[in-house]
Amino acid sequence: MGNTKIVETKILKINEPIKLQCGKTLEEYEIAYETYGKLNEDKSNAILVLHALTGDAHAAYYHKNATKPGWWDDMIGENKAFDTNKFFIISSNVLGGCKGTTGPSSINKETKKPWALDFPVITIEDMVNVQKKLIDYLGIKKIIVAGGSMGGMQALEWSIAYPEYVKSTILIATSARLNAQAIAFNAVARNAILKDANFNNGNYYDSKHPENGLAIARMVGHITYLCQEAMYKKFGREFKEKPSFDFGVDFQVESYLEHQGKIFVDRFDANSYLYITKALDYYDPIKTHGSLENALKESKSNFLIISFSTDWLFTTEQSKQIVRTLIKLNKNVSFVELESKCGHDAFLLEFEKQTKIIKSFLGV
Repeated sequence: MGNTKIVETKILKINEPIKLQCGKTLEEYEIAYETYGKLNEDKSNAILVLHALTGDAHAAYYHKNATKPGWWDDMIGENKAFDTNKFFIISSNVLGGCKGTTGPSSINKETKKPWALDFPVITIEDMVNVQKKLIDYLGIKKIIVAGGSMGGMQALEWSIAYPEYVKSTILIATSARLNAQAIAFNAVARNAILKDANFNNGNYYDSKHPENGLAIARMVGHITYLCQEAMYKKFGREFKEKPSFDFGVDFQVESYLEHQGKIFVDRFDANSYLYITKALDYYDPIKTHGSLENALKESKSNFLIISFSTDWLFTTEQSKQIVRTLIKLNKNVSFVELESKCGHDAFLLEFEKQTKIIKSFLGV
């Protein structure tokens, strides 16, 4: 059962400049975030939950009058994996997003119009540095970080960039960097958006949005989130009705992807999709630090790493690369590969299996 509690998204405005990896500076910016549970007196029970590519700050509970809870509601709450009886959970929307944190759809103070493609290109490191501003605002000096997929990359970067702050790191269905195949899928998705007739160099906010391109980008993404077994179990080769003998939607799998594309365009900004997928592509602590060993050598964190057997987007071998590096550095690391038929989506769906492991790791 999900939580029935109501939560509101808060907005923190930061009025001090931050220099980005691209060399440009944001003079001011806003961070959207939510919290669950209570921060204890010495502020030692905080967990920062980090979202994946198209997630947001709304990780758990319900917004007022909403019919669906947050994206990780099965994992956050009383007696759940991230137990709000014991922990204070924080979730924030990433820099470059479109759900409250400053991004390309935000208003540029100088032009009084949306930033669009004038927004500076951002990285995973930039996202983490902005999150650090939120943690500082909350007065927290020690933290646990956790995330799946792109959220896992952010959690990894937290342990690299802020080793004095991070007590424990939970990496789920993630890797230290994307492989060439994953970068290729992101490139196809971005091209679908960039070549949409309504894209208008990103300046579509006062006109028709590039809905077709964004829908196709989402369809491409969904193919990578499932595995062959999950696809077959869910759809097989079943027709929606009967063959149409034209180029419309015939198969159930086609209908599913079309539906996912349509509902996505109502909640996400095409420019944000461009920026965030590019940040994913760029993230490479191995290249940045010379090796993964160099990147992680200063970390003081305990690590829990979880992979899934059918995840071909972020493979078990990619998780093991991090595990082997941590073992070589004599870091405290626990690793498990979970059997699943859900592909990459398992980190959002296999909550019962993950709950047992995470609660054990956190000592609750």
